[in-house]
Amino acid sequence: MTEAADQITAEIGWVGDQTRALAQRYEGVFASLREALRSELAACDSLADGALAAMGLADAAADAFQTSLPNQPARDCRAGCDACCHLPVMVPPGVAEAIAGHLVRILAPDALESLKVELERAAGDGEGPMSVPRRRRCVFLTEEGRCSIYAVRPPTCRAFTSASAAACRTMVHDPGGGVAAIPQNPSHYRLYVEVTAALEQAARARGLSDRQTGLAAGVLAALGAA
Repeated sequence: MTEAADQITAEIGWVGDQTRALAQRYEGVFASLREALRSELAACDSLADGALAAMGLADAAADAFQTSLPNQPARDCRAGCDACCHLPVMVPPGVAEAIAGHLVRILAPDALESLKVELERAAGDGEGPMSVPRRRRCVFLTEEGRCSIYAVRPPTCRAFTSASAAACRTMVHDPGGGVAAIPQNPSHYRLYVEVTAALEQAARARGLSDRQTGLAAGVLAALGAA
């Protein structure tokens, strides 16, 4: 009896040691990400370039989490599922400029001017986290329910995942439906929190404002400066 108990407790102790070691390695992933983001941003000529590099780095890490770690939360996210595209989006430094640069490259002048009118309307409605209305169709959402700037979408959009598209629709379109928030994949979400913090820090290092702005207002201002 004593020998069996000793064997079991020893095995549990070993598992505990390995769990603590893995937890430290897990935290090390984010420490490594922070250092990689700092280096990438320091090497970029502009914060717009830095934002694209930082988001790309986080995307690669997110893919690795999804494919390499077991028991990742299920996702019901898919093309055409656009409930989350009716929620306020704030962008850190560099992101609006990256989106504006993308738009200048892909849109004809008349289309760009029409977009500016839509951005002015959206920015005028207010789009911060505490603004009213809280839920508004994103200017960059197509009639087919797809993101027209998907390749350069903000960190907030990349961070959002859901295990239930139905829950998202209820939260956004039926405020009385009993869904107040959508649980997020902690590892995935944290990657883009790190990106936002790194961009804010990089802005301060360059003597620029580190404040986040509403998506429409930020892109409109960046287009005006382009």
